[in-house]
Amino acid sequence: MSEIILSANGLTKTYKQRTGRFGFGTKLVKALDDVSIELKTGKTLAVVGESGSGKSTLARCLLQLLPADRGEVFFQGNNLANISGQALRDLRRYLQMVFQDPFASLNPRMKVGEIVGEGLLIHRLGNAEERRGKVLRMLERVGLSTADMDKYPHEFSGGQRQRVGIARALVLEPKVVVCDEPVSALDVSIQAQILLLLKELQQEMELSYVFISHDLRVVRHVADDVVVMHQGRIVEQGGVEALYSTPREEYTQNLLKAIPGRAKQHSLVT
Repeated sequence: MSEIILSANGLTKTYKQRTGRFGFGTKLVKALDDVSIELKTGKTLAVVGESGSGKSTLARCLLQLLPADRGEVFFQGNNLANISGQALRDLRRYLQMVFQDPFASLNPRMKVGEIVGEGLLIHRLGNAEERRGKVLRMLERVGLSTADMDKYPHEFSGGQRQRVGIARALVLEPKVVVCDEPVSALDVSIQAQILLLLKELQQEMELSYVFISHDLRVVRHVADDVVVMHQGRIVEQGGVEALYSTPREEYTQNLLKAIPGRAKQHSLVT
């Protein structure tokens, strides 16, 4: 049985939202409402739900990019709330993120080699020659060339930019990668390529993924376990095959019914 590498217990996060005709009023919106999850070592936990369900807020709370109002996050048994300063910065090397938008997540003024190597520099890993070597090897591993190191993001397609984003996250040799809608901005044909790449890298580098998505068609091909969120709460969770074959909750059933061409969904990744 796989060990638990990342878990969250009772995460709650509330935002103030402006209301009224002129925005003078406010109301409290619970983006997360007592959310608890467990990610097994070497596995993929998918978090699915419609826009506004709390998926991305959960991703940022897991990585300590956003403070939760209540609840705890544990990484390899360590309560992240008890870690701060340099110790937390050192630990963040092992918790990385691949962002949704490959256009917005890359600095347009930096060359690709600088983008991928920035984390190595921040964490003071290796000398300049060693960092350059790691960046080159990682670019090649994600399907880019060594010549791409001196190019700028605008010179690449959307799929290539997402490969850069993946290289940036994985060059630090993390243990957990949170993938926040990593293929939703890409064409379907490119989605399949990126999903296959993520699966190959997971096996090679023994990675554990939290895979955030609204697309259950995609999730079936990448996940081991699934958490379904609605209005900040978990409404259903379990193994991927059980959830697809016998969903218990009406909300999950409706999400599955909304999959375009559900009978053909197995053709996305082969």
